[in-house]
Amino acid sequence: MVYNSKTAKQATEITVKKPVKKRPPQRRSAPVRIIPLGGLNEIGKNLYVFECSNDMFIIDCGLAFPDADMLGVDIVIPDFSYLEKNRERFRGIVLTHGHEDHVGALPYLLKNVNVPVFGTRLTIGLIEGKLKEHGILGQCSLNVVQPRQTVSMGCMAVEFIRVNHSIPDSCAMAVHTPAGIIVHTGDFKVDYTPIGNEGVIDLARFGELGNKGVLALLSESTNAERPGYTTSERKVGDSFRNIFATAEERRIIVASFSSNIHRVQQIIDNAAVTGRYVAVSGRSMINVINKAIELGYIKVSSKMIIDIDEVNSHPPEKVVIITTGSQGEPLSALSRMASNDHKQVKINPRDLIIISATPIPGNEKLVGRVVNELMRSGAEVVYEAMYEVHVSGHACQDELKMMLSLTKPRFFMPIHGEYKHLQKHAQLARTMGIPDENIFVLGLGNVLETDGVDTKVTGQVTAGAVLVDGSGVGDVGAVVLRDRKKLAEDGLITIVAAIERETGQLLSGPDIVSRGFVYVRESEELMSQARELMRKVLDSCAAGKTREWGMIKNMMKDKLSELIYVKTKRNPMILPILLMID
Repeated sequence: MVYNSKTAKQATEITVKKPVKKRPPQRRSAPVRIIPLGGLNEIGKNLYVFECSNDMFIIDCGLAFPDADMLGVDIVIPDFSYLEKNRERFRGIVLTHGHEDHVGALPYLLKNVNVPVFGTRLTIGLIEGKLKEHGILGQCSLNVVQPRQTVSMGCMAVEFIRVNHSIPDSCAMAVHTPAGIIVHTGDFKVDYTPIGNEGVIDLARFGELGNKGVLALLSESTNAERPGYTTSERKVGDSFRNIFATAEERRIIVASFSSNIHRVQQIIDNAAVTGRYVAVSGRSMINVINKAIELGYIKVSSKMIIDIDEVNSHPPEKVVIITTGSQGEPLSALSRMASNDHKQVKINPRDLIIISATPIPGNEKLVGRVVNELMRSGAEVVYEAMYEVHVSGHACQDELKMMLSLTKPRFFMPIHGEYKHLQKHAQLARTMGIPDENIFVLGLGNVLETDGVDTKVTGQVTAGAVLVDGSGVGDVGAVVLRDRKKLAEDGLITIVAAIERETGQLLSGPDIVSRGFVYVRESEELMSQARELMRKVLDSCAAGKTREWGMIKNMMKDKLSELIYVKTKRNPMILPILLMID
């Protein structure tokens, strides 16, 4: 018998070959739509819509602070027109935590769309104050929930999951939909040694959901450019301990975000150890600390707290002042101290000032100005670049990858960040094995639709920014901002003249008033030339029998603009005012 090795190998392969199991067909469900109305390609203004069948709800309703070119604008909120148009389908609002960029726009929405609001105890407590200020607290339905609790939103359900952040009671959301589980992380970090009774992030639950099968992950991207892990909040406590211990005979002033309750608790703890009283300055800081003490999130002896009016009646080495103004805001308590405009606190060489925050992008100059003014008063100023007096509340790259690894999502959508942050987070997701076609970097108003099998962008809804200026909401638009910018850059010239309605003859004037353009007393020759030119324009209109008001004003503006540019190379706003006399 001749032995054939090739035949033997084929026989062996045949005997061990297993039948191929057919995968069960994937089941398509009613489409679920995710629509970002804020929080993408920007910092702040977070608002995400979830829709399925006839039901919809939103996660968060935040505001953003105005850019430098939004002159006079107080805050920026999302465009709610899509929500208001679908108010009959609107089932509720769930909130991840109590920061302004996640809850600050809530009063403006609830004035027009009254739906139940769900959040953890501190989040709801902070919202109550906001709604009371707007006079709508009594008409709103506020509901306190606990981590691992689930609330129904029609055909969907939202599960709250504990996470760590720079404010207590922060949660991620697991949205249980007919198409599958969608995880929305909110703002988070992984802190294994959180402050006080705050629990560690519920990584076990994220892992359970991942094993069960997560359809899509929406994960925050604020620190997606930073490698490694975010430092624990306790590191700041260690820095405070060293600074307080060496402060000796000096008064300590600490500026921080008002909502950073963990930071405030550590300041209070170190004040207690060193035998100091604590005073609070700044309206938002006072409101948040009072609410946190009321709800038990800040532990402090009532004997330690003194009114800001009492700080000068105690020795400097016995006082700590906690204040707003860590971002150099011009009207904040710290800025007023720096400019010697604070009624109770005058900065002197015996002051040690700690700025316990990182400047938000764009605020660096404001913070630098405040630091310079404080130092000119002789005070010692400590800020993050010198000591570890601030840590972020947002996850860095290794924590973001941990979230991707635990949840194992089929689809991924980076949220909460500028475009560069979203793209960097998308790149991290690719390194974790998520195919490029399953990653969605969206823009505001994009409609991401999934049926549990396929996910794609299917449309666009109205989205954008609404500017709030004082009590006006949405009445400041691009034209108004353009005029404000022009006024700020080039000033204003007003021309006032009285003419006879029937003949067009000049009766008085023209008088020229300048504001923010040139100092009139030093520019008499230019003003005389401008008046003479306007007189000639009006006489020409009268001779040519031009009586149309708008045409006369346009001619005045064009001729004066030409003269001003030739003489000064400037383009001030020109405002003609004509009085028609019968």
